[in-house]
Amino acid sequence: MLALLAAPGSPAAEPVATVPAEYREVDLTYGADAVVEAVRQSTVSAQISGRVRDILFDVGDTVKKGQVILRIDESEVAQGLAEATAVLAQAEAGFANAKAHYERTEQLFARGFVSQAARDKAKSEFQAAHSQVAARRAAAGIASTTRGYATVVAPYSGVVLSRHVELGETVVPGKPLMTGFDPGQLRVVADLPQHKLKEIQSRAGVTVEFPVLNKSVTATEVTLQPAADLRTHATRFRLDLPAGLEDVYPGMFARARFVAGRGKKLTIPASAVLQRSEVAAVYVVDARGAVQLRQVRLGESVGNGQVEVLAGLAAGEQVALDPVKAGIQQKAVSGQPSAVGR
Repeated sequence: MLALLAAPGSPAAEPVATVPAEYREVDLTYGADAVVEAVRQSTVSAQISGRVRDILFDVGDTVKKGQVILRIDESEVAQGLAEATAVLAQAEAGFANAKAHYERTEQLFARGFVSQAARDKAKSEFQAAHSQVAARRAAAGIASTTRGYATVVAPYSGVVLSRHVELGETVVPGKPLMTGFDPGQLRVVADLPQHKLKEIQSRAGVTVEFPVLNKSVTATEVTLQPAADLRTHATRFRLDLPAGLEDVYPGMFARARFVAGRGKKLTIPASAVLQRSEVAAVYVVDARGAVQLRQVRLGESVGNGQVEVLAGLAAGEQVALDPVKAGIQQKAVSGQPSAVGR
């Protein structure tokens, strides 16, 4: 173990606040790599053919539910709607004529001026005209709905994740237009080996860490998928995250820590650790008040602001709570630059 010793000197006039390294009973955890994903993430695709006329949002933009995000040229579908409307009007006129003829035939039949065959023919024509109107009205409704597809709206509030088309590009039904997600509903997925499932399933309180953000949260809900991967035989967990997390987005790396029991670990406050690149160190204060900088090897965070010490410290040794203040005192006593400023 490498030890960085300060030059000996007399104790400082103002003592440095310390805390002993001590064994604590903490949760024993099993860590698994995880990836952030959105609970609601979807791709909006074109439902008609046409040229992209307007793109109103781009990657990273926030969109409210119902807002127009893109428009497709509706010339072709508008003509189809006009045709369907005209055909419907023609069918309605034919229906009105067939209805009037049928009513006159009924009156004449009641007075004995027309035969049963003529009556049946008028009735048949009337029913056919009625069916024709219903069919044409349905076709006009389809044409009207199809025209509405030219205006693409957001299905829910969220953030645009990617845009798949350019202005002026011609699209066809099924062509992806934009992908978005709801940042208010995020989760992480993590795969665990089968031999860990028994001890994990009976435990609660899964912590999700985001190393790049130096942040950790507790999963609000843990869901075990009832199937294993055919290749790795690992089982996937879904861990729902609290709402309102900042700087967390789909695809981000995370680490899930599952509680797998209780045990004792040597711990110190995380705030007492001086981190310089890959090197972690603490200021140890002896019984005479002399300050010594010592490299340590750390384990995982154990909660309540504590971190596990794997090597470099013994139980009972006093560690300075404020490494900056301890470094300044060491410099003043030894007359050498402290590690705090390096």
